[in-house]
Amino acid sequence: MMAHKVKFLPGQTVGIDLGTTYSAISQLDAEGKPIVIENADDRPITPSVVLLGDGGQVMVGPSFERISIEDPSHVIEAIKREMGNKNFFVVYQNKKLTPEFISALILKKLKQDAEERIGPVANAVITVPYYFNDVRRKATQDAGRIAGLNVIDIINEPTAATLAYAWNRGELGRGDLKIAERTILVYDLGGGTFDVTVVKYSPTHFRVLATDGDVMLGGLDWSRRIVDHVSEQFMRKFGEDPRKDPEARRVFEQECEDAKLALSKKTQVPISVYHKGKTLTVALTRVTADLLQRTKDTTELVLQQAGVSGGDLDEVVLVGGSTYMPVVEKMLKEVTGRDPSHELFPESAVAEGAAIHAAILEARLEGSEGRHAQAVLKRLRSVETTDVNSHSLGVKITDPQNRTRKINHIMIPKNTAIPFEISQRFVTTSPNQERIHVYVLEGEAADPAACTAIGDFQIVGLPPNLPQGAPVEITIRYDSSGRIHAEAKELTAHKAASTEIVRDSGLDDNGLQNFEVLAKDYRVE
Repeated sequence: MMAHKVKFLPGQTVGIDLGTTYSAISQLDAEGKPIVIENADDRPITPSVVLLGDGGQVMVGPSFERISIEDPSHVIEAIKREMGNKNFFVVYQNKKLTPEFISALILKKLKQDAEERIGPVANAVITVPYYFNDVRRKATQDAGRIAGLNVIDIINEPTAATLAYAWNRGELGRGDLKIAERTILVYDLGGGTFDVTVVKYSPTHFRVLATDGDVMLGGLDWSRRIVDHVSEQFMRKFGEDPRKDPEARRVFEQECEDAKLALSKKTQVPISVYHKGKTLTVALTRVTADLLQRTKDTTELVLQQAGVSGGDLDEVVLVGGSTYMPVVEKMLKEVTGRDPSHELFPESAVAEGAAIHAAILEARLEGSEGRHAQAVLKRLRSVETTDVNSHSLGVKITDPQNRTRKINHIMIPKNTAIPFEISQRFVTTSPNQERIHVYVLEGEAADPAACTAIGDFQIVGLPPNLPQGAPVEITIRYDSSGRIHAEAKELTAHKAASTEIVRDSGLDDNGLQNFEVLAKDYRVE
């Protein structure tokens, strides 16, 4: 979270859940109730599907019927999975559109529809999976800017969902309430990403204990598994693959989606595939047990990392549309011994929490009397949050056991409460070294190539004849705003260098401005 000084622009402030399959936008009303703002179709959620039409006409969340008559190469789904991937782009009207730009079109649609109901929208908190790394977070910020939003913060989805849960129960921001600290587990299985988080909160303090997840696991994977399973049966019988015909595939995917929902309630569901005059009916049983097992393993791991057993939990909270599958609830009851809570509406909880977080930031502004009643402002101002880092931070060093290779030396392990600072001593690796190059890495692997390099800096002009093994002190600080600061000091001559790792990967200012101009040219429906 970015708890640093936030600049607000004139206009409405909202919270946005930019989801893999659906997105939503929300605002805290004057009485302190988070309200999801309905789109132009009077629906609380908008499919995160972009249809790039002819002549610069863009449709966000088109109907299935509309999609089925389009060239599939013009339909972009699950773009969130590509956020931060610099090698992914879509060519449209001779322009390369990045994941940030395509996500910006979804945000533009949400903003546009909301403005019809609440007036000009200026400021937004946008949510990301806990497990998004710094590069993906920067891409999300960029998408907001391209869409014409002042992104005042990026907040983790399970943190947002927990805020919504505690706030809607009337337990957050109420220093007068004498209630015991509560421990809850948030299980968030969306269309494309999965997170599980353990949180402790009292009326005025809210802290994350542990988190883990997978940005490539969600309801989409359940659907694709069914599509692949049934297609293989069809190929076995008729020697043809129905997935190769884009039109047939669309209809087929929709039928598999319906079968997935039915399969949630029954152990067996018949599904018929029609392709090139041939029909195959398959009795579909559960073919996705391993996917559920992956979420179960992660849930058990996070409980262990938090030092919490199922019996210590006050609540298990479900978030994300894929938690409607009854098998999820059954598995969670086995792991925790508790029936999961249905207090939150899974599809809108994250957007509601983002709106609450946005209102907390707004309430801290000097002279911010704004739209909210005094009692609500008082509640908002009294909430403090403590977060954890979702990825380990380390530096690239020479392996002491094998001088020919480099390793990632972790200095701040993941799930460390932030802010946090650590200093460690290292030594130079060769005599007469003239400079020290420090690479800061994000990730858990020992191999630096398997981590994300998020910044580097150099100490230059070292004293002559510096012996091998001269001491160097490296300090890494993770502040409460989620910003990373690194400093290195050569202790013989006391030469030092430092850097603040700003989210500067991805698009540069020039690229952003070009995309902002381009986004204004596109008419989004």
